[in-house]
Amino acid sequence: MIKITFPDGSVKPFVEGVTAYEIAGSISPRLAAEVLAASVNGTVVDLDRPITEDAEVKLLKWEDDEAKHVFWHSSSHLMAEALEAIFPGVKFGIGPAIENGFYYDVDLGGRTITDADLPAVEKKMLELAHGKEDFKRIEVSKADAMEHFKAKGDQYKCELISELADGTITYYTNGAFTDLCRGPHLRNTEVIKAVKLTAIAGAYWRGDQNRQQLTRIYGITFPKKSMLDEYLVLLEEAKKRDHRKLGKEMKLFTFSSRVGMGLPLWLPRGTVMRYQLETFLRRKLYEQDYLQVTTPHIGSKQLYITSGHWAKYGKDSFQPIKTPQEGEEYMLKPMNCPHHCEIYASEPRSYRDLPLRLAEFGTVYRYEQSGELHGLTRVRSFTQDDAHMYVRPDQLKDEFKKVIDLIQYVFQVFKFDKFTAQISLRDKVNRDKYIGSEENWEKAEQAIIESCEEKGLPAKVEYGEAAFYGPKLDFMVKDALGREWQLGTIQVDYNLPERFGLEYTDADGSKQRPIMIHRAPFGSLERFTAVLLEHSAGHLPVWLSPDQVKVLPISEKFADYAKKVCDLLKNSDIRASIDDRNETLGKRIRDISLLRVPLLAVVGEKEAAEGTVSVRREGVTVGTMAADEFVKYIKAAVAEELA
Repeated sequence: MIKITFPDGSVKPFVEGVTAYEIAGSISPRLAAEVLAASVNGTVVDLDRPITEDAEVKLLKWEDDEAKHVFWHSSSHLMAEALEAIFPGVKFGIGPAIENGFYYDVDLGGRTITDADLPAVEKKMLELAHGKEDFKRIEVSKADAMEHFKAKGDQYKCELISELADGTITYYTNGAFTDLCRGPHLRNTEVIKAVKLTAIAGAYWRGDQNRQQLTRIYGITFPKKSMLDEYLVLLEEAKKRDHRKLGKEMKLFTFSSRVGMGLPLWLPRGTVMRYQLETFLRRKLYEQDYLQVTTPHIGSKQLYITSGHWAKYGKDSFQPIKTPQEGEEYMLKPMNCPHHCEIYASEPRSYRDLPLRLAEFGTVYRYEQSGELHGLTRVRSFTQDDAHMYVRPDQLKDEFKKVIDLIQYVFQVFKFDKFTAQISLRDKVNRDKYIGSEENWEKAEQAIIESCEEKGLPAKVEYGEAAFYGPKLDFMVKDALGREWQLGTIQVDYNLPERFGLEYTDADGSKQRPIMIHRAPFGSLERFTAVLLEHSAGHLPVWLSPDQVKVLPISEKFADYAKKVCDLLKNSDIRASIDDRNETLGKRIRDISLLRVPLLAVVGEKEAAEGTVSVRREGVTVGTMAADEFVKYIKAAVAEELA
């Protein structure tokens, strides 16, 4: 017999070799019908995988993100089977689940597939799904796997197999389709009830533009047709709110192929918005005794060898910059923390100097794969609202809780009312990807758990999601469309102070090691801007809008009065400009609506004579008020937004 521990802490005995599906059936037939996969000791597995030792088991249903991942990965195999039936001889690259759905990269052998072909593929997928095809896991030797895919002429799978260790290779079959895959998968295809293939794109094999270009087909599936219908409505609304579309209409940012992929260019209006975000947070940091620092955009390769980042991420970063000096190499800065450690180390520190809070809006560079770049949410250059606190052990939890308060304040101001917190800990089994001692990791993890408990902050625990140097608390925000985004993170780190030899002199004269807290309430200005634009549909608060007011003279006869009003606003530290183009008032108002300027001040004969302005806010008429009262109105609106 083995002991199975459930998420509620209850423990039940089962016969060794029991499957998660059988466990679900022992609880209720309905649960067995709804469960899609299982987490066993933190690892997601097929429902039919035997459990041979005591284990913590969580039965995963559609509501669980891990279950959706299994559902969509299985759907990518179903799509591949359909493609193979329609396009014989097709070859396959990779077909992972993604945040919403899945894709598969395929080589159609010179043939093309268009949007017009997708309904036929969808129909075939549903036909196969209704056949209730089982997903079968098969362990296979490296030699047999290589022979199988060589016989099919599939060079992509052969390349992947060549990099795998013998004894670790598995196939999954469904119907007539066999794929190289680690899994896990659904028990069978019957639960896939609704299919929509959403896009076709090009993708270089393994993200290398010097290699074969494949066809990437995106799709999404659901266990109910009603879910697909709801999703398609949501998708249409998401298209309207797409930050790339809004960024263009509002003239906030752009990209240039000459500059390079994933390198955003902030336009004048976007730069104003960005500056306002920075100013907003800098004020809070000043109140909380943070010290602002500035560090270079590059650093010696040795700096990142010391920090451990080179060993973990070096191959995936921009490659080192070689200088004329023999053996000298620099890197584009992938993160700010090693630089801040060197600032800490620049002078002796006493226990009285702690906590030391160093903050920087630091721009960093990471070589994201070209196929993963997406507007401002996934870029190769981004600016973090970064800070690192160096604290004594007795200060750790208080400092951590203050950051929780700061992040919650940020969410309140930007009306991110729905969010969850996730405590990201080490993998329970694989500890090879982490640095540092077991003792320090346990202390760091416990500090986060206790801080959340003391703040009354509900937080789910996820194993295997910690950074390589320490555990963290991540905040997941739901936007106006119910989509979840990771914004805001706090990390506890005993290891970088150790690697950099950081010290402070304690009250008894002994040398002690500080603990480091990493934190970023926005995460990055780029990602935060993208999420905020989509959450608000571009309707930013008055304090943040690049143009707070547009002054519109009805005709050129009132241009002088419009300038007088505009000057009054500017002298009151209000961002205002005049739109006196030779266009109709209606045309100018429509153009300004695309910029999402929150306040319009229309002036004509009556307003000029009386010293007033006719005010509209977000397209709604507010009324007529004296120009100086308008200034007070704006100031009050800003104060209310930031309260």
